[in-house]
Amino acid sequence: MGDPALSRRGFLAASVAAGLGVTALSGCGGDSDGGSSSGTTTIEWWNISTTEPTKTVWAGLAKKFEAQNPKVKLKIVQLENDAYKSKMTALIASGKLPDIFHTWGGGVLRQQVDAGLVEDLTDRTKPWADGLMSVAKQPYLLDEKLYGVPFDIGMVGFWYNKALFKKAGISAPPTTWSAFLDAVGKLKSAGITPLALAGKESWTGMYYWAYLAMRTAGVDALQKANDRKDFGDAGFVRAGQHLKDLVDLQPFQKGFLGAAYSSPTGQAATVGNGKAAMELMGQWAPVVEADAGKGLGANLGFFPFPEVEGGAGRITEVFGGGGGHALRKGAPQAAVDFLKFFASETTDRALVKKTGVLPVVPAAESALTDANVKAVQAQLKGATGFQLYLDQAYAPALGQQVNDSVAGLIAGSKSPQQVAESITKTAKEGQ
Repeated sequence: MGDPALSRRGFLAASVAAGLGVTALSGCGGDSDGGSSSGTTTIEWWNISTTEPTKTVWAGLAKKFEAQNPKVKLKIVQLENDAYKSKMTALIASGKLPDIFHTWGGGVLRQQVDAGLVEDLTDRTKPWADGLMSVAKQPYLLDEKLYGVPFDIGMVGFWYNKALFKKAGISAPPTTWSAFLDAVGKLKSAGITPLALAGKESWTGMYYWAYLAMRTAGVDALQKANDRKDFGDAGFVRAGQHLKDLVDLQPFQKGFLGAAYSSPTGQAATVGNGKAAMELMGQWAPVVEADAGKGLGANLGFFPFPEVEGGAGRITEVFGGGGGHALRKGAPQAAVDFLKFFASETTDRALVKKTGVLPVVPAAESALTDANVKAVQAQLKGATGFQLYLDQAYAPALGQQVNDSVAGLIAGSKSPQQVAESITKTAKEGQ
């Protein structure tokens, strides 16, 4: 994953293309250890926890760490998903990353590592990191070296409103794509918006194409296509056609192309307020639905992405990932100490109980009480295949092209064939 020959100039070009200035962001990281004349070390921590209760919980954990380490000060920078990715691009171009920063691992982390900007944590986190769930660490292991420490692991699936399903006469969640399309039709016939989508944020639509590609071409096909720089396989085109079949049913809420994900009128709120029956989202969905909207309480249910009849994939092959933290090259020991604190059983139990994440510390599993979170965990534990989010598994330019091309298909400006061609073109250009 990623391009080992990626140059600093390539990073800079990407940030310029994004319209981002570097100088305003160049105060992060660098060669300083954050020390002061008083002997206090200041650690800058960038994360994407902008919704409640996670935002408050994480701030509380920072204060707890500071109380235990009086010579350390944590400076928290919290940014929404897309804004975070854009600003990180600019920081990478400047060669100065935050001391601690959010990562999903995969191809994006690979490029940061290849640029010499990320700390190798293999030795600095032993032996405590060895006790974390192995599947949770996989996205951060590159060439058998650990470059990130997970705090969450999960998968994308459909979150649905049981009451609206009942109203539409749907007795059980669909397990095949044809049954799913039939359920969409029943919901529309009952006057219910079947799906909410944040069309303004292209990563949300990518989930559909990625899962459909897994179900038609098989879970291994996505990595093989990246390796050979060719996404022209018929299975990928069929995945786009299946998505087009869904789009042609007009299943999304009014104004979805301009909708954000976590805003008061966005995707999560639309489901959380009972104005749409489903959303395809990760394990964090219930928390965001309750923060952006009212939340569904006992009416909220979860089911895995259906199988596609005749496809090579299986319903037990899952798409998702988790969140982790990485450190800039040369980060002070206090930053490593914070990662250890964040990956402790005590912290993990607090995260499970208060924010709904799935545990990465095996001993914290007993803290799970929510039925839906347990359902996600059961799917993960029974998974026969796993695919990391495509915009993180692939190099940044390729991941963005996947997002943008799928967004074009959903908006009606690209055909299934053109999606495959555009992704292939970008893959070849990155060779």
